[in-house]
Formats: sequence, structure tokens, C-alpha cells
Amino acid sequence: MQMAGRSAVTPKPHSGERSSIFPRGYMVAFLMTTMIFFVWGMSNNLTDILVQQFRKSFELTLTEAQLVQSAVFLAYGIMATPAALLMRRFGYKVGLVTGLVTFGVGTLMFWPAAVIGQYTPFLIALFIVGSGSSILETAANPLVAQFGEPDSSEQRLNFTQAFNPPGSIVGVLIGTWFIFSGVEKKPAEVAAMKAQGTYAAYLHGEILRVVPTYVVLGFAVLILALLIARARFPVLLISRDDAGPSSTDGSKSNVYGRLLRTPSLVLAVIAQFCYVGAQISTWSTLIPYLRTYTSIGDKGAGYFLTGTLVALMLGRVISTPLMRYISPTTMMGTYAVINCLLLVVGIVHPGIVGASAILLTSFFMSIMFPTIFALGVKGLGTDTKIAGSLLVMAILGGAVFPPLLGLIARQTGSLAMGYVLPAAGYVVVVLYAFYIPRLNRAVDVHDVEVASIL
Repeated sequence: MQMAGRSAVTPKPHSGERSSIFPRGYMVAFLMTTMIFFVWGMSNNLTDILVQQFRKSFELTLTEAQLVQSAVFLAYGIMATPAALLMRRFGYKVGLVTGLVTFGVGTLMFWPAAVIGQYTPFLIALFIVGSGSSILETAANPLVAQFGEPDSSEQRLNFTQAFNPPGSIVGVLIGTWFIFSGVEKKPAEVAAMKAQGTYAAYLHGEILRVVPTYVVLGFAVLILALLIARARFPVLLISRDDAGPSSTDGSKSNVYGRLLRTPSLVLAVIAQFCYVGAQISTWSTLIPYLRTYTSIGDKGAGYFLTGTLVALMLGRVISTPLMRYISPTTMMGTYAVINCLLLVVGIVHPGIVGASAILLTSFFMSIMFPTIFALGVKGLGTDTKIAGSLLVMAILGGAVFPPLLGLIARQTGSLAMGYVLPAAGYVVVVLYAFYIPRLNRAVDVHDVEVASIL
């Protein structure tokens, strides 16, 4: 049943012919789905700007400011399973539209939050934005992975993920230009403004600077939701789960038990948790790192953060074509080793040298998320939506790592020392990358032995 559905969407190439990474007949739906990767790239990296802006506007500690990331990525852990169940019932298209509407509502809530002028309403709005992003990731990643032949799933997902860094770059630049005011009061000026009773109004003005950016983003996302609602998606692709369970050991009701007994998926979830935690904690702490160890101001640090996203984009553009010739797991493991070494430089040499090393880690992050995701859902058939939700749930690492990094920095008295945590995350990715091929070979041998017995 499943193979019939797949061939109806994308015909299998003839023997010896390389399968295209693009779907045939549904390019409009594929491109609209790809646009979503650009949009949530903008949102995810705008939060790195918000960490510094809220730290300044609400006079927060680094750990308190990192709750921005926790609010967004906690939503991933909570909403991924409901999103998967929604799509299991109604399909990927409904998931995309629901995610975009939720995302848009969350961004529009920044307006009343700014008027209230308190930190908690912003965290609530960010949680709703994160809920929308969780639904979108649960829908878009497995949709793209299945939007064609399975042997090109890693390349196809890396292609669409390549649109995430340009969105991130645009998001950080918009945040740098329109959210950061560039006004940095010295302690004497702050004391004088407090004496005159004008400092609270100044801080509230800094808070209001986030409103135009998020309101415009919200309306743009709602327009995209309308376009996708009207677009034609392949029916077989979005309703394949109706065919029944993908294995003979149970029904849909025990799909979680089935998946939790799948080592390749469980290891992918662990690796994804550690990778996302490493990525988010690295980026969200880079501006405070620059402000602590260099003389660069907020706007300059914003441009430096943009450089990390350019590096990520270049990593995707350069690395994705190479996957036709180099094993994705070998490339990912090598990149993770390099990132461990670069973070050691950032720890041992705090300053512009360390910041430059941290910037370079983004190039080598580039392939990790889509590669881990594609490997995790490969071969799971009708269980793909639920498996994808578990991998999206692993994005919870982005909620856990940033405040832990801030805690390590506080306990050690060194912000640079906090980067030990993302380095540990990359060690887990290294172990996963070099172990998963051995696991797959063992499974293949077991399948052959079982087949010979039968």
C-alpha cells in the first residue's frame, strides 16, 4: 500500500538513474513548504536579538534573559505530539496551516505585551510562537523528507533547510536595524536619568521597539497560511497514514511503543536534543560573549551574529551537493569533531579570537539538524509523522541548554567557560554519527538472516 502511494506521487527512477531530489507535479506545494523554512529561520534568530534587548530593557541577568529561548523551545517539547496526532488525522497540509496561524497569532501578541510593559506577557507570546513553530517543524520536515524518493531524502531536506539560514540572516539584520536602538547608556547617565525619573520611560521605549518587527512578521505569516490553504498538495502524500500501521507487531494505538523500540530513532532523538541545545546556546550567548570580552556594541554584535548565519548558509550550500559523494554520517561526525575543537578555542582564548572560532562553528553546524532528522525517520513508513514529532520534541534541547550555560557561567565566573556545555553536545553528535552506520549494517544483516530463515 505504501509503495503504491509513493510511486503515485513521485515515479521511481529507472535502474542506474539518479533520483531527483524534487517532486514531480507538485513543485508549487514543495516551494511553499520550503518558504516556511525561511520564515521560521527569521523568527528563531530574532530571539537571539531579544535575549540582549530584554536583558537591557527589563534589567535581567543572563540566565533570566535566556528564558526567551526556554519559552520558545519548551513549546516544541509540549506541542510536537499533539501536532503529530493532528496531522495523523488530517494530514500535512492542515498541520502547515495550523502552525502558521498559531505562529502569526503569537507574533501579533507582542503588541499588547509591549503596551503592558512586563516580561511575562512576552514569554507567553513567545511560547505561542514556539507552539506554531513546533507544529510547522513536525509537519514540514517529514513532509519534505517524503516529498520524493527515499534515497534522496537527506539531500532534499538539506536543500529546503538551506533556506533557513537566509531567513535567519534577514531576521538578525532586521532585529539589529529596527530593535537595537544603538543607544547604550553609561552608568553615570543611567544614574542621572533615574534621579530625573526618566529612566523607566527610556526602558519602556526600548521595549516598544520590538513591536513593528513582530507585527509585520505576523501578518506576513498569516498571508502565507492563506496561500498554502488554497494550494494543491498530493492527496496520497498527506493521507498515507490512513493505510494502516507500518509493521505487523501492533496497531496505531501502540505506535509509540513500536518507535521507542527502534534504536535508530531513539539515538536520533538523543543526538537532536544535544545538537539543538548546542546550537541555540551558542548563538543566544554570542552577543553577551562579545559584550563581555570585546569592545563591540549591541549593533556590532548583531552584525557579528549575522556572520554566524552566513557561515551556516555557506555550510549548507557547499555541503549538500557533497553528500552525493561523501556519506552524510561521515561528514556530520567530522564536522562535530571540528566544532568541539573550535569551542575549545572560544573557551581558552576569550575575545575576538574566541568569538571568531565560535562564529566558524556555524559552518559545521549546517548539515546536522536535517541529516539527523532524515536518518531518524528513514524507513519508518506510516509511522513517520509520529517519529517526526519525537524528533521535533527533541528541539526541547534549545530550552534546556541556554539557561544551563548561563548557570555554568555564573558559577564559574566565566561566560567563556559556559561553552563547555555546547562542546559536550557535539561530543554526543560525534558518537551518534560514527555509531549509526554500524547499527544500520547490523540491522541489515539481521533482516537478511530472518529472510533466509523464512
